[in-house]
Amino acid sequence: MVTIKWHKDCKYMGLDYEYTLKDLARFHGHLGPYIVLGYKMGRFIFENVCKNPFAVKALVFCSGQTPKSCLADGIQLGSGCTFGKRNIEIEISDDVYAEFTVSDKVYRLKPYPLKEIDKENKDYELEIEKMSEEIYYMENSELFSCEIVENRKKRIKRECI
Repeated sequence: MVTIKWHKDCKYMGLDYEYTLKDLARFHGHLGPYIVLGYKMGRFIFENVCKNPFAVKALVFCSGQTPKSCLADGIQLGSGCTFGKRNIEIEISDDVYAEFTVSDKVYRLKPYPLKEIDKENKDYELEIEKMSEEIYYMENSELFSCEIVENRKKRIKRECI
């Protein structure tokens, strides 16, 4: 395996790009709340913790089933962690959250529960899209909590937002 190193003079490394709703939908196939939520979580890490996508590792905890596994698609776009670089993984869990490891710190971002939309609603897809748009424009503090953890069991500091 080849290890890519960060080089300050490369013009196509660590590009800062804010994805639009259309970009997210194009990548994912439709606009859903979990890709948007994952994007905002990944973007939070990129903007506030580390802009080097080779220095961050993401671990996404979820059921491994859609729609919650779609969080991983958004995290890829927001943080720069990708399955191709092997610095993002999904771990099957009943809880939904993501941990981002940068150097010796682990940042745990835990989404607040999203409102449920009745799947029997004839406009279900449209309602999902509207909800996703709302999430995109919400403040991070309304969407998820952030804490720095020493390991997965011991909390050392609360609130990164």
